[in-house]
Amino acid sequence: MFSHVMLGATDMQASKKFYDAILGALGHEPGVMDDKGRCFYYTKTGVFALSVPINGEPACNGNGSTIGFAAKTPELADAWHAAGLENGGVTCEDPPGIREGNGVRLYIAYLRDPSGNKICALHRMG
Repeated sequence: MFSHVMLGATDMQASKKFYDAILGALGHEPGVMDDKGRCFYYTKTGVFALSVPINGEPACNGNGSTIGFAAKTPELADAWHAAGLENGGVTCEDPPGIREGNGVRLYIAYLRDPSGNKICALHRMG
């Protein structure tokens, strides 16, 4: 459904370090910087990117917005969460764990990145 997702960042080096760590915990390669100072994480199904806002205004998080990253196992979601905390992220919501509702069981770990964006690692339980 999506070709890419781009988040605003206030400090590109801190954001790249953070996302290299959490996405690396899920098995992704480090981000690639372009000549405009943006950072891109390429996969076979899409792109995740970071950029200082091009309008010159400060980056800000979207109230009510969350970007979710797929985790193959609960253990990888926990590793993602730990890597985030070790690299400038802040825990938010409930601690990592199982959430149930509408007949679905999910293992979710939430963080705020160095720019305040709310993100999560999500594993769909069988």
